[in-house]
Amino acid sequence: MERSLEAQVDQAVEAWLRWVPRWEPATHRGRVAPCRRCLGSPILSAVGIGSNVPHGVQHGLSTRIKTVVDRVVADYTARNLPMLQAELDQQAARNRARSYRPAEDLAPEFEGMPLDPDPVPGAPFLFTIAGLADDDAGELPPLPPLTDEAKAALRQEVTLADEYANMVGREICGVLLRHRLSVQGAISQYVEPQIEAMLEELTQSLDSPFDPEAP
Repeated sequence: MERSLEAQVDQAVEAWLRWVPRWEPATHRGRVAPCRRCLGSPILSAVGIGSNVPHGVQHGLSTRIKTVVDRVVADYTARNLPMLQAELDQQAARNRARSYRPAEDLAPEFEGMPLDPDPVPGAPFLFTIAGLADDDAGELPPLPPLTDEAKAALRQEVTLADEYANMVGREICGVLLRHRLSVQGAISQYVEPQIEAMLEELTQSLDSPFDPEAP
């Protein structure tokens, strides 16, 4: 598994490196709430991406690595945790039955991000994407109930899956150490110049807030 895991991590980082040259600073209003996937992520720390790097750049890599973790844990679950796998299969079937699934098939840079912008005080939304998705999910029949024994067994399998995911995450952090130079090099080449240009433009606008040719 170790060689396969290394290959998957290498592919994820290479995909991110191909994407970084296309990154551009966001021009819309940012969100207030921090991203739980990226804030304090050991994955990002392993490759030397700090909080000063724009969130879009962080998210593109953390999501790609999360996909690797999810894939490996899913394989472990299918082979070793039958009750948890059955629950996941039922949930997957419910999701496929939904006619509106806005969070699926998104690019890694957007996967896991909020579906709607932050609300503006005094300007309520007529509807939200998340609300429409929740309404659609509410029309599905509930999952069959579990006995107390089944619930206890399921909780145990969930614990095992979490422990395995943590182990995989630690291994991945070790693999990512050898990508630090290439990741930081891409940030220096493609990200930092755009941030510096934005700061320079902001500085000029602050130094000259008015048109000098205006009367």
